Amino acid sequence: MEGSDIERLDFGKMGHGYFSFSSIFFYFHSNFILFITFNFLGIFHFHCYRCKHYRRRCRIRAPCCNEVYSCRHCHNEATSMLKNPFDRHELVRQDVEQVVCAVCDTEQPVAQVCTNCGVRMGEYFCEICKFFDDDTGKQQFHCDDCGICRVGGSENYFHCQKCGSCYGVALRDNHLCVENSMRHHCPICYEYLFDSLKDTTVMKCGHTMHCECYHEMVKRDKYCCPICSKSVIDMSMTWKRIDEEIEATVMPEDYRNRKVWILCNDCNDTTEVHFHIIGHKCGHCNSYNTRAIAPPVLPQ
Repeated sequence: MEGSDIERLDFGKMGHGYFSFSSIFFYFHSNFILFITFNFLGIFHFHCYRCKHYRRRCRIRAPCCNEVYSCRHCHNEATSMLKNPFDRHELVRQDVEQVVCAVCDTEQPVAQVCTNCGVRMGEYFCEICKFFDDDTGKQQFHCDDCGICRVGGSENYFHCQKCGSCYGVALRDNHLCVENSMRHHCPICYEYLFDSLKDTTVMKCGHTMHCECYHEMVKRDKYCCPICSKSVIDMSMTWKRIDEEIEATVMPEDYRNRKVWILCNDCNDTTEVHFHIIGHKCGHCNSYNTRAIAPPVLPQ
């Protein structure tokens, strides 16, 4: 390939600086693309395409509403704000068929290289997801089982067939599988987890949520999974402190011999224990993450 062709493909690569290409004056910043085109009369046109999600040299035409957006996330954010709830919708990435080059403004079928000006519209390109991104430092890869592109490098992830998603290799044979655990909404912020841009964590119980939501939950002294109520961290030291408090707190005479049935959220065992105002200890796993339940119904 000749030098001029290479320069054309690499035109406007990720970074900061000014570029010029025939009748185009181009400035690329970390979160927006700015360029000015001159026609044969010397009249210039000013363009600015902003996308906070990806760095690329194209926009996509959404087949669902026939509008042009910088990316599918920009589309989804815009349509989610529509006044009429029936007009709100999300773009299916695989349905995109047309893109608009951000350099020459030519609309064309999805491809990595512009058919008109020859610019590479994204250093990373996935033909299946119709996805472009210049920031290859994310180590994007396409997972055939997930059906979408992910970041972090394929060598650092494996696909758990039961959980239905890619997890870090540190979790291989080291997590509790919950069927399709990633194909639901975060129990805190209610954003769909499977294709979320935010980092996700897998809790001891196997359920998943956003890392930032998890840390915020723990910071507020909430140590139980919002879905199944199991403890998400080691609570053994806390249980010992509760043991000491119960030992130091004598119940009134009327309550000393009272018993209640409890269900342990951690081991799912049911036990009959002495009632205490501070807490009820599971007789099976010694957890205080329990709840009072009705006595079991004995068979007639």
